[in-house]
Amino acid sequence: MKKRVSKADLPSNLVSAATEQVGDWRVEMLARMRMLIREACPEVVEDVKWRKPSNPSGVPVWEHAGLVCTGEIYKDKVKLTFAKGAALDDPAGLFNSSLDGNVRRAIDILEGDKIDAAAFKALVRAAAALNEAGSARAKAKRSRS
Repeated sequence: MKKRVSKADLPSNLVSAATEQVGDWRVEMLARMRMLIREACPEVVEDVKWRKPSNPSGVPVWEHAGLVCTGEIYKDKVKLTFAKGAALDDPAGLFNSSLDGNVRRAIDILEGDKIDAAAFKALVRAAAALNEAGSARAKAKRSRS
């Protein structure tokens, strides 16, 4: 029997719940970044993943043809991690964390930090486009096989 999903369990509501646990500037910042993500890529799908006893609300994620980014609230910051950030151009220099890795890049936002909305939305669009391109290549490769 299929479990009936209530409105309260829809991904966007789960993302809201996951971000409202703290109740200070970090929640407001993550809510703002969420709005920018949705403006940049209206087709983005919100979800919450990686729930565990130590973090029952889970980690908000945004996906479009693959993982675009995650949003996490830490003690002193909001962290947005782009799954394929190392492959993205970042002319505004928003990436300031996880810079040594070969795949991911992150943006750590501290209290009082200002984010260039246009540059952030460009990163989100680029991440979604990169995922789409990879998905299209994978489909073409499967069809040739």
